[in-house]
Amino acid sequence: MRAVRLLAVFALALLAACGAPVEERRAPDAEVARAAYRHPGPPTITLYTVINNHHGGGAHTALMVNADQRAIFDPAGSFYHPHLPEQGDVHFGMTDPAVEFYIDYHARETYRVVEQTVVVSPEVAARAMALMRGYGPVAKTLCAQSTSQILRQVPGFESVPQTMSPKAIMQAFAAMPGVQTRVVRDDSPSDNSGLLQAPVLLRR
Repeated sequence: MRAVRLLAVFALALLAACGAPVEERRAPDAEVARAAYRHPGPPTITLYTVINNHHGGGAHTALMVNADQRAIFDPAGSFYHPHLPEQGDVHFGMTDPAVEFYIDYHARETYRVVEQTVVVSPEVAARAMALMRGYGPVAKTLCAQSTSQILRQVPGFESVPQTMSPKAIMQAFAAMPGVQTRVVRDDSPSDNSGLLQAPVLLRR
């Protein structure tokens, strides 16, 4: 009986934790509007997957869309830059230097970053952007779940599995027609706290 009571208490605690509100960094709308940047290239959807170099497992997933502007959905991520306003885990003002800074933040001696890009129609890019902006902040460990939920609602990406696995999304993305893939490796130390504080010039 004592064991049953303990299990019940544990279950209630777990449910409470799952239902706990997620802290959100929410920049003012005016700041987001000022930071808006659209890359001059075609509309695209880009998947970022962070892979552990020791055992090959997927550690994180994120989504970048170039539509009316270019932004990154970094669900449950720790990435932050004071010049890139954030709302609901979406970072705005993603110029080329800002994108490279984002990648460099994740790539280090223990992790590599796989970048997969697909050119899409303006309508598809707009749909993906709207879904990213409307999703809201994501709880820890649910980066792949939220990313796959968004992609499955985007025309042409319905085959992406609903999953908790960043690598499963990466593998589905690899089957997309016309996908372009880049793997970024870096021998920076695992402790990237110095990188976080480094000044970055985010030129347009």
